[in-house]
Amino acid sequence: MTIDTQIRHVSKPGANLFLELGFSVEEAKRLHAASQKQINDTRLLKEQLMTELSSWIEQHHLKQAEAAEVLMVSRPRVSDVVNKKTTKFTIDTLVEMLSRIGKPVRLAVG
Repeated sequence: MTIDTQIRHVSKPGANLFLELGFSVEEAKRLHAASQKQINDTRLLKEQLMTELSSWIEQHHLKQAEAAEVLMVSRPRVSDVVNKKTTKFTIDTLVEMLSRIGKPVRLAVG
């Protein structure tokens, strides 16, 4: 059995994938805008959670290695949090890290 790994199409960064998938221009614009909003909202939420973690580390005058022990992650992961590298984390992971330092997260809708 062989697996087909041939690349047939590569979308340019920032391209409207919905247009490339064959949606009408209007629908593609609407879907693209909605997906961009969702991506941005997720990024902002992750940044907020990372700010809480970074503030806690700073308030407790912890080195990244010390914070890593408490958070049960590697030191480079703490660096990624402090530097707000949102693409490297899921919301679940950040919520779990906050829980480990006694900062449970509550969700408010609206």
